Amino acid sequence: MLRLWQFVQTVLGILFRHPIVGATIVPILPDGRIVLVRRRDTGEWSLPGGIVDWGQDIPTTVARELTEETGLELVKICRLVGVYSSPNRDPRIHSIAILVEAQVQGKMQVQDTLELSEIKAFTRADLPKGKLSHDHDRQLQDYLNGVTTIA
Repeated sequence: MLRLWQFVQTVLGILFRHPIVGATIVPILPDGRIVLVRRRDTGEWSLPGGIVDWGQDIPTTVARELTEETGLELVKICRLVGVYSSPNRDPRIHSIAILVEAQVQGKMQVQDTLELSEIKAFTRADLPKGKLSHDHDRQLQDYLNGVTTIA
């Protein structure tokens, strides 16, 4: 019984005392516009993305989250923009976000209507900078500045 309890404690420690890993995407349409989604819980614009599922790698997560949130199809991951690991970057949990730039195609359509209320493509000049959820303002600015960040 003691071994079982130690095992349960170890599993709970792994689940609840370690950051969750996710992928965030800067989706670029063929015309160069950047796709953002509006979160239903806060009303803020956000880069699409989500948690890496068990057994998935980052490219698979990027393709899945992109389709689940925007209806768009991943053409190609272009570059790693950054890794963001600050414990307070996401107000809900300690999460690590791996940000990639991706070429995408298809028809934009909100797929997850419980999580998202809107999807929109912005020119660089029209991006709602300073008003994004989580630390997505920083992530987007790093992308726009062409830097690679580990934070």
